[in-house]
Amino acid sequence: MMRYIRYALLGTIAIILISVSLANRQIVTLKLMPDTLAELLGFNFSLALPLFLVALGGVALGLVIGFIWEWVREHKHRKVATVKHREARQLKREVKKLQKQKHEGKDEVLALLDEAG
Repeated sequence: MMRYIRYALLGTIAIILISVSLANRQIVTLKLMPDTLAELLGFNFSLALPLFLVALGGVALGLVIGFIWEWVREHKHRKVATVKHREARQLKREVKKLQKQKHEGKDEVLALLDEAG
């Protein structure tokens, strides 16, 4: 059921994006700087694109910047989790070593019963 809802949502989004794209096919010019500043500096980069590419490209660029921002922001949390995972693994090894030392010289069945109880 959820799969069909997801497909319906994706289909709806696709139809909306296609209709927006078809309605905004006119060409617009993107300029790096205003004309007065470009005259002062002596150069200006401009690019002619359909309006829907400008709009959808802006949304996509915003998403990418947001994902990168969050990934950098959460770095400290991932680092702490890695350290805690490493410590837990080391402590488990130490517990196994101590249990082995405790049961050294005992019968294997008695050692298993001691661990279980």
